[in-house]
Amino acid sequence: MVALSLAATTIFVLLLGEATVGIKRYLLQLFLWLAVGVYFVWCWQRKGQTLAMQTWRLKLLNQDAQLLTLKAATIRYVLASLSLIVFGSGFLWLIIDRDRLFLHDRLLKNKIIYAPRKTA
Repeated sequence: MVALSLAATTIFVLLLGEATVGIKRYLLQLFLWLAVGVYFVWCWQRKGQTLAMQTWRLKLLNQDAQLLTLKAATIRYVLASLSLIVFGSGFLWLIIDRDRLFLHDRLLKNKIIYAPRKTA
């Protein structure tokens, strides 16, 4: 995420110039949120895993054990972002959830499963 954010910031600054104050600062923040969102949505929709999830052998699936659609992945990213804004409450939800799901996954009927590597 750091590398992606640095690359996106570089592109933004090269195109629009310094962005430490004023409206440019907020545009940069929005641009970074969108860039990170594109990464997450693309990974969840394509493979059900980000690079970190691959390392931990985790996979995100819908209630039918299928990969998320573009719409579902986008809504998940927006809801997860809102969760962070509200002091991470949607993530802390898993403490009280009977299936240990995040609030956004409970609402969207998604689940994160352990997906061991297939051996030859």
